[in-house]
Amino acid sequence: MEAPKYFHMGAIASLVLLIVWLVAWETVVAPLHPGWSWVALKAVPLLIPLGGVIKRDIYTLQWSSMVILLYFTEGVVRAWSDRAAISQIMAWGEIVLVCVYFVCALLYLRPYKKAAKRIAKELLEKVNSAK
Repeated sequence: MEAPKYFHMGAIASLVLLIVWLVAWETVVAPLHPGWSWVALKAVPLLIPLGGVIKRDIYTLQWSSMVILLYFTEGVVRAWSDRAAISQIMAWGEIVLVCVYFVCALLYLRPYKKAAKRIAKELLEKVNSAK
């Protein structure tokens, strides 16, 4: 298996794990309110890019790698501000999963970005030589 496939699998695994992690955090492990918390719905937006990530859609991987940083921000805020130790641990887990996704997505996209730059450079050279 070539390296980009590992990064693709890492992106899928970390995204799925993040969804499960967030739902478990807000429903079972450390909900803000006893029982079920509506905050668990924060995992729903992560379902939107999941299909595209699985299908290796370059555009989806690009925009989702930026959107996922919102979850990084939430994790940092809650790791710093939550009083319950278990909630802080869950926040750190969120931070780690977001970082894994971000790195895997970028490393998976890297060869595509290089190829796009090379093609753009070749096209620019053709245009300049035609003048």
